Amino acid sequence: MVPVRVMIVGAGSRGGGYAQWIGNNPEVAKVVAVAEPRPEYREPLADAHGVPPEARFDNWRAAAALPRMADVVLVCTLDDAHLEPSVAFADLGYHLLVEKPLAQTREDCAAIVAAARRNKVLLGVCHVLRYAHYTRMLREIIDSGAIGEIVSVDHVEPVGFWHHAHSYVRGNWRREADTAPMLLAKSCHDLDWLRYIVGRDAVAVSSFGSLKHFRPEDAPPGAGERCVSCAVEPDCPYSALRIYHRFLDQGRTGWPLDVLTPAPTKETIDAALRDGPYGRCVYHCDNDVVDHQVVALEFTGGVTATFTMTAFTKAGPRRTAIYGTRGELYCDGDRITHYDFLTDTTEVVDVAAANSGMIDTGHGGGDGGLLASFLPAAAAGDPDLVVTSGQDALRSHLMVFAAEQARHEGRVVRLEAAGA
Repeated sequence: MVPVRVMIVGAGSRGGGYAQWIGNNPEVAKVVAVAEPRPEYREPLADAHGVPPEARFDNWRAAAALPRMADVVLVCTLDDAHLEPSVAFADLGYHLLVEKPLAQTREDCAAIVAAARRNKVLLGVCHVLRYAHYTRMLREIIDSGAIGEIVSVDHVEPVGFWHHAHSYVRGNWRREADTAPMLLAKSCHDLDWLRYIVGRDAVAVSSFGSLKHFRPEDAPPGAGERCVSCAVEPDCPYSALRIYHRFLDQGRTGWPLDVLTPAPTKETIDAALRDGPYGRCVYHCDNDVVDHQVVALEFTGGVTATFTMTAFTKAGPRRTAIYGTRGELYCDGDRITHYDFLTDTTEVVDVAAANSGMIDTGHGGGDGGLLASFLPAAAAGDPDLVVTSGQDALRSHLMVFAAEQARHEGRVVRLEAAGA
């Protein structure tokens, strides 16, 4: 097929990662324009893809003011900046692939879906876990009937102590009002994944969670405002010096280091920790998102599921137990273990090490799988090829909004009553 022309709106970690995949698959797509206010991120991405000067923009509005120059827009801005560019580019006839979460409110999510429908353009949402290799393997086992009918699921997202400190205490997603609640910003992936695996819609939800640890009252005695000048830094597991220098020592200069600086070296990292937000003490930031949360779900047909998000783990792949009427499955990112009730036997299916599900591994192949699915769908103009459509993603987002309503109000919320 003729390569799909792509505009990247937002050249941070997600936009840059998608652009890299496109560069490695030139037969599928080509980056032809980029909109990003920070020149230190915009120009290297544009240079790498040969984007001409007239297609490099310091804001998306400048790109939207010109005649259509691409087939697809990848909206990879921060969570609070999805609505306007998505609607504007849909109105111009661009197909849309929007980073999760789709938007911060029910109304804004619905507005993006309506804009795509009104303009008859394709809308995909980056729920990349659906596309991970191990998800496909898991669905094949379930669809084969090997465990009978699913009765319940326990699913855990071990965000990891340093990842949580990086993104949700020091980083961009630390405050609900500025971006989104933790469940929406991080774990809408997981509620969507649960709905996809169970194959049913949720009908009721409850939830509990809070900001337990990353607060001033939990700071060790003598803790300073910044790690570079803190007397207790050597004994603190959340030391920014230790976390980021460890990545540098390992030669890993992509995410998360490229969030601190576009060209990670010891000197640029040290400067970022001295002067920027990522060098702040985790107990003296302005964060307010939860650091642990539990969600309980009931799906149609009486199927139940629990989801646990926690900061207080080693960063790693999701862990899931699936209980069926004829057997059970346990998945840990490395392997899928299947126990059969009838034969009293256990089978282990290996999953490649690259399928950890972490962002710096492309979410276990999910990032590439997403693009390999959506971009050909856009080339064909065929909505049936879009695995995660806007309407489908909207149903999953409504689960998240209902769970947050349940957490704040301390009650069970029926999805019908929550507008789902």
